[in-house]
Amino acid sequence: MSKVAIIGSCISRDLWPIRGDIDRLLYVSRTSLPSLFSAPVKGFRPAAEPPAPLGRHQHRALVADLEKTALAALVAFRPTHLIFDFIDERFDLLSLDGGLATHSWELAASGYMDRKPFRRARQVPRLSDACGRLWSRGAAEMAAFVRATPLRDARLILHSARWAERQRDAKGRVRPLPTPEIQPGRPEQIEAHNALLARYEAEFEALLPPLARIEAPSHRLADAGHQWGLSPFHYVPAYYEDIWRQLEALGVERALSGPGDAPSVQAA
Repeated sequence: MSKVAIIGSCISRDLWPIRGDIDRLLYVSRTSLPSLFSAPVKGFRPAAEPPAPLGRHQHRALVADLEKTALAALVAFRPTHLIFDFIDERFDLLSLDGGLATHSWELAASGYMDRKPFRRARQVPRLSDACGRLWSRGAAEMAAFVRATPLRDARLILHSARWAERQRDAKGRVRPLPTPEIQPGRPEQIEAHNALLARYEAEFEALLPPLARIEAPSHRLADAGHQWGLSPFHYVPAYYEDIWRQLEALGVERALSGPGDAPSVQAA
């Protein structure tokens, strides 16, 4: 039976809409490759309960990125299939006293940025050359990590995706997508982020062959009725069906879906 680990975003996690089997699905999200391989944030202590407005899964995502627990969990999980997608590689990074963290919405909303470990944080914009260099180093570290651990025995899969430029509205009409925001009040350029994703994917494929590539470009259409709301990477149902067929061809079983709550080292 397949055991699937995801290093990525909701575009891969949402393939299991009823929360997968707790023994056979592990989800790592709200992070970045350079952040995964950074040192833990010095002096950070998570709150015992999620600060408002975060839920438990969102808080778990945030804490795991700051404490750097994902890599050990991935190795211990021993997946048969390891899926990478880079849609969460849209957030800026923070440089923190020798370490890095992902400046996710969860971190911005948590209140942790007002605490001492973050007071001298330096922003590293996602589309900057500096962030590109950090990402390249993180990608090389991930390739070396996979080869040096039991992850090398997993079927490696690249879920290639892009930000949608159009949406299907509640009446079924295809219309342009409003200008998206990653952080409130910060409009983003879809074209720039899609070009960045193309570069990331090409670089990663060169570092870590062989990677099975799955993609559904003809169905990259945002869904106004998506369970998580309208977003450039919340797609119409046909997208997920197409990707599922490709995963099945790679040995991933749909029986993985079932009741329960999938463990998430970092969850959306």
